[in-house]
Amino acid sequence: MQWQTDWGLRGRMGLTMFLLFALYIVFIGVLAVYFGGRLFPIVVIMTLFLGAQFFFSDKLALYSMGASEVSPDEYPELHRKVERLAQQADLPKPKVAVADSRTPNAFATGRSQDNAAVAVTTGLMRLLNDEELEGVLAHELAHIKNRDVMVMTIASFLSSIAFLVVRWGWLFTGGRDRGGQQQVPVYVAILLSLVVWAISFLLIRALSRYREFAADRGGASITGRPSALATALMKIDSGMEKVPSDDLRGQSEMNAFFIIPVSAGIIGRLFSTHPSTEKRIERLRDLEREL
Repeated sequence: MQWQTDWGLRGRMGLTMFLLFALYIVFIGVLAVYFGGRLFPIVVIMTLFLGAQFFFSDKLALYSMGASEVSPDEYPELHRKVERLAQQADLPKPKVAVADSRTPNAFATGRSQDNAAVAVTTGLMRLLNDEELEGVLAHELAHIKNRDVMVMTIASFLSSIAFLVVRWGWLFTGGRDRGGQQQVPVYVAILLSLVVWAISFLLIRALSRYREFAADRGGASITGRPSALATALMKIDSGMEKVPSDDLRGQSEMNAFFIIPVSAGIIGRLFSTHPSTEKRIERLRDLEREL
């Protein structure tokens, strides 16, 4: 298989990484405000933060979806498909994970091509036939091949941490400092964390919409069957309507990773991490005609 470099995707990834670096500087500023400029706690927290991001960001994505790594003995056919497609894509075989969920979906995560995982739900495996499932798996492998999954994993981890500060920072606003003044730096830290979260939110969506088109093309190149992926996207999109809304809301935080987002409605489409399924299918059919 000849893999064509998508320079549009590379450029967007480079810009996203640059802006993420700027966000890290802002986040350090948040810590500096909170700790009154004391260097030691800032160094300790950033060391723990970056270490956790490097070693646990992929595991956090799997945990968020309730997915766990499975062995070839548990899912032999799924492992065979992933291994064969990874060989066709000239990739190391990623870890294989399964989430026991009625939502038909799949995602890839990991900090590098050598440390990546592909996860599918039991609902997806029940919904698709073999060719369609291979198309979805190839799409996720294309994310790993393009390395955009690494950028998304880092961006999502930073966004999650900032959101936790925004959500729970108020717990530390009740006390007063030694001079009897209200702890203003805590409010400033929460406000800055809100800014970090909002910008991360926008960065994730700006990159994610383009990377889905790139992964669709890459997945079709791996299998040589764009129509199989197009049919899979149609089935997954339709299958979402049969899933209880409570299940969908509980998984919406993983939308940036999913092959099809679970949110719906006008607001959901406006802030969607993905282009519309109709546009993706149209491009896959154009690619099918070209092939």
